[in-house]
Amino acid sequence: MKANVSSILLGVRDLDRAKRFYTDGLGWTVKHDYGVSVFFESDGGSLVGFYSREGLAAQVGTSPEGSGFSGLVLTYVVRGEARVDEIIAEAEKAGATILKPAGALPWGGYGGSFADLDGYIWSLGYSAQATDQPYAE
Repeated sequence: MKANVSSILLGVRDLDRAKRFYTDGLGWTVKHDYGVSVFFESDGGSLVGFYSREGLAAQVGTSPEGSGFSGLVLTYVVRGEARVDEIIAEAEKAGATILKPAGALPWGGYGGSFADLDGYIWSLGYSAQATDQPYAE
């Protein structure tokens, strides 16, 4: 198995609400909308898709119930501090919960984090120390 992710599938409680958050709020473009699932244009990265929480849980053979930190954090690395600030503001305006406002990070970078409407955590970051970052944009 290679160290690569082909797609990221997130189980959401309300598919239409999640789709609006990412399209209207964050500017994502829908690639495929199958009714029971929706996938977004990847812009060169991993494909991201949403299913109903119950449907995705059934697909992988587990219960859709659960709460608390899942241990999953989605990271988004950008090329400057200003872009981190912009994305945090966009997410907050779209209804996200800001978990950590943008600011200096203990390891020397700059970043912040938010939870989307279904509680999925996005960590935004920028580092001036390295040139080989996995930039999302």
